[in-house]
Amino acid sequence: MMTKRTLVIGDIHSGLKALEQVLLRAEVSSTDRLIFLGDYVDGWSTAVETVDFLMDFEKTHECVFLRGNHDELCSNWLQTAEDNPTWLQHGGASSVQSYNKANKSTIENHIGFFNSLVNYQLDPDNRIYLHAGFTNIKGVEYEYFTKTFYWDRTLWELALSLNPSLPKDHQYYPKRLVHYDEIFIGHTPVTRIGKTTPQKAANVWNIDTGAAFFGPISIMDVHTKQVWQSDPVHTLYPNEKGRN
Repeated sequence: MMTKRTLVIGDIHSGLKALEQVLLRAEVSSTDRLIFLGDYVDGWSTAVETVDFLMDFEKTHECVFLRGNHDELCSNWLQTAEDNPTWLQHGGASSVQSYNKANKSTIENHIGFFNSLVNYQLDPDNRIYLHAGFTNIKGVEYEYFTKTFYWDRTLWELALSLNPSLPKDHQYYPKRLVHYDEIFIGHTPVTRIGKTTPQKAANVWNIDTGAAFFGPISIMDVHTKQVWQSDPVHTLYPNEKGRN
């Protein structure tokens, strides 16, 4: 009998070609449980196709889709058509171009998908998954501002700056890190620290390997820590700039 894996998938940013590639490389099957960390759109040209793929994929696989900040921004635009120049400059323009080719039914279905996204997922082994982070020292259930779950960068910054020799029972050990055995996030590309593979700091795993820029999409088995990666996404979209 095949062992059921829990696989966590980093930021995609409309890189459908890379997503399909890495799913094949990880030999993903219907026995696996997949946790997507968010940011499905805003980057490469295949935003509509990426969301279509995920919606179809969910029909045959056990999936958890977390909310990313770019998913909220794109969803807001789809529902209100409000001008957001900052979003357009940070990947939104490619999503606008993609959705301008979509019909009304597709857009309505995608709004439903974006509205169904969840802010975090806690598994039976006390691992928590969320797009960005949280700030409340008591944990996610006590977070005052839910947008923190998909906008915060201080959790990763804190983990990176922590003295590795500081014991968890020390009075200065960050209280928000002690509630979960492992924390899986995306949002802040590890390429910012010169890496292109998932990185661990304290008990925080960052799976965003820079798919929106010059990095690949990554999948990690949360139990074994085995990693699979696509080719650098920009090589699969040679005539595009992405968010670069």
